[in-house]
Amino acid sequence: MGYEMTSDVCIEFDNVVAGYKDFMILNNLSFKVAKGSISLLLGPNGAGKSTVLKTLFGLLKPRQGRILLDGHDISGFAPKALLAQGIAFVPQGRNLFGQLSVFQNLELGGITLGTKVTHERIPEVLDLFPRLKERLHSQASALSGGEQKQLEVGRALLLRPTVLLIDEPSIGLSPLVVQDVFKLLRKLAEQGTTVLMVEQNVKSALKMADDAIALESGQLVLHKKASELLADPNIERLFLGGGHVAPATEKTVP
Repeated sequence: MGYEMTSDVCIEFDNVVAGYKDFMILNNLSFKVAKGSISLLLGPNGAGKSTVLKTLFGLLKPRQGRILLDGHDISGFAPKALLAQGIAFVPQGRNLFGQLSVFQNLELGGITLGTKVTHERIPEVLDLFPRLKERLHSQASALSGGEQKQLEVGRALLLRPTVLLIDEPSIGLSPLVVQDVFKLLRKLAEQGTTVLMVEQNVKSALKMADDAIALESGQLVLHKKASELLADPNIERLFLGGGHVAPATEKTVP
């Protein structure tokens, strides 16, 4: 059963092999992501979820295969070139300059834009995050975990990305803050941004996502609508590990 793409393809992995030195993590991985959708990468630890994001953002170069953005081959592009192509990456953990203020962190996020454009765009980012506006001159290290994650996302949004890659946004955040982050991602998708994410809070993320892409040992084992997967009684096996093997009727290749 093929996965039906109902809108234009934004991202495509075509038989991608990638990893570190002699250890390959992605093994002939192929999937497609629709434009303006939120796609959730699932799978047990070591399945290759974060490696997908790193390879897409140019932090790892594919050994084989191609990565396409809007039909154009971007395989092996450096992160700076991918930023210029409209791809932004919010990695796992905290990636802020703790001794600098919220405003200074935002300025640095727009360093490739130049000072004038950055200062023009900062207010539109702050409109999305009223709490950051209130704490504009506070040190980033003094922010709560939720505020720090908002600042990281806000810094990425300065670039007005067409594609947002986000790795484990809920780590260290309260359930209420997590819901706020998910609502923001949903709003961005509705405005046309394509979101590809890894998230440990799987059931909550599936409620917000459009598609679910399940990996095991760096290969695609399942790609279906998030709502369909959420209703699947066997969902636990997809992200708790334990040798999930999708039945032939579920195994899909976009």
